[in-house]
Amino acid sequence: MAYYLFQGRYAPAALKAMVEKPQDRKAAAAKMIEAIGGKLHHMFFCFGSDDIVALIEAPDDKAMMAGSLLVGASGSMSGGATTKLISVEDAMAAMKAAQGAASSYKSAID
Repeated sequence: MAYYLFQGRYAPAALKAMVEKPQDRKAAAAKMIEAIGGKLHHMFFCFGSDDIVALIEAPDDKAMMAGSLLVGASGSMSGGATTKLISVEDAMAAMKAAQGAASSYKSAID
């Protein structure tokens, strides 16, 4: 399973609906994420350019994209971004692979 950071902005109509009738959006998000085979680890409302951030574990990129499509098609979000997260262990393995391949690369500035 892979980890993803979702950052989203609610559409004005969704914000209006939540003010008029407060709702547990974490429960709704968790149910959808479980339906695509994933798990919602954390979800927070926040200040700034985004309204929410969530840490999601999903089987793969296709499952995460299915969730993004569902949320986007709902009209409740006005924008957002999904970032795939890389574990420290995988990053270390990539660093070692890059180290091994370093002699094969000629920089444009050399």
